[in-house]
Amino acid sequence: MTTQPIDINTALDGFDAIWSPRIITNVNDYDIRIAKVKGDHVWHVHESTDEFFLVLDGELDIALREPDGERVVTLRKDSVFVVPRGTFHKPSSHAGAHIMVVEPIGTLSVGDRHEEVPSYVDVTTGHRV
Repeated sequence: MTTQPIDINTALDGFDAIWSPRIITNVNDYDIRIAKVKGDHVWHVHESTDEFFLVLDGELDIALREPDGERVVTLRKDSVFVVPRGTFHKPSSHAGAHIMVVEPIGTLSVGDRHEEVPSYVDVTTGHRV
């Protein structure tokens, strides 16, 4: 953890990879991650943790598989949403977006269970900025 302020835009300018989250800091036992996203992620589930999303720029869709069926939540800039633990979900962004995600340290980007992972999705617990 750094003891200096972090400029999110500078951190975002420091990498180009999509679906490859960068850890900018930690709060207690949680990673604060930023990512550039475009296209589809992968259907996945985090069995033991909720997943917090904040859209910093652009627009993000999150498809959810819920007991009553599937639905899509659309998040625009400055919108937040929490995917409840145990919910299969698939983030996507057609035009591209910059997002912040808050998850427990060590949480895998493709969850505990997932469909086949495309080559452009980084299977990681995050990379330090």
